[in-house]
Amino acid sequence: MDLRGKTILLTGASSGIGLALSRLLAQEKVKLALLARRENILSRLADELKSSGSVILPLQCDVSKKEDIRKSYLEVKSQFGQVDIAILNSGYSHRAGVEHFNVDVARDIFDVNVFGLLYFIEELLPDFKRRKEGVILGVSSLSDCRGFPRSGFYNTSKTAMTYLLESLRIELKKYDIKVITVKPGFVKTEMTEKNQYYMPFLMPAERAAAIIVRGLKKEKRLIQFPLPMVLSAKLLKAMPDFMFERIAGRIKR
Repeated sequence: MDLRGKTILLTGASSGIGLALSRLLAQEKVKLALLARRENILSRLADELKSSGSVILPLQCDVSKKEDIRKSYLEVKSQFGQVDIAILNSGYSHRAGVEHFNVDVARDIFDVNVFGLLYFIEELLPDFKRRKEGVILGVSSLSDCRGFPRSGFYNTSKTAMTYLLESLRIELKKYDIKVITVKPGFVKTEMTEKNQYYMPFLMPAERAAAIIVRGLKKEKRLIQFPLPMVLSAKLLKAMPDFMFERIAGRIKR
């Protein structure tokens, strides 16, 4: 897929993988709508990318709010005419074990990771189906393979994302709409910096972004990395429950 001239909408653009994607995609001479909650960071990023040759549109948007998403989507269409590729990258994580079990934390995670995805897809689908084209790329996680201690809310939200995207991929084939699922391992971001446990094969956000853009150009249905973590996730998923529970119970997370 040639990205030049495409209109790309990117959420979670102000930090981590989203920030790295912003810089990389701007090199492709595209129309790039950058969405995030932190307006001041977005403005600085837009100034940084002005000389890239791409047209940059920064938009403040909280993806947990349906009205924010609708307003932002209409603004992108007003400025650029249409969206060709939607990269739904926004994510939120908060560790919460049984010692501090709080449904409000679960709601915050699901509002961003699951409903933020659904709200955007609800806006995109009528236009994509009418035109019989479009790409939806959602950033899930390799952590969707099992329920890890003290990460249940996050793991569950990412599992929901993975299966939602898979379901849509099958249903939307008849409309020639492509659905891509991205499943990273540990990536060095503001979110993972809070983790107090060992993160094997931790990679820079810039490398993760390069893998994602390369997979997008190849129109891969599934982009997952790094390989050792992909293999580990497959092994954990295939592992008998009693064995996983014994091993996971010993992990300090």
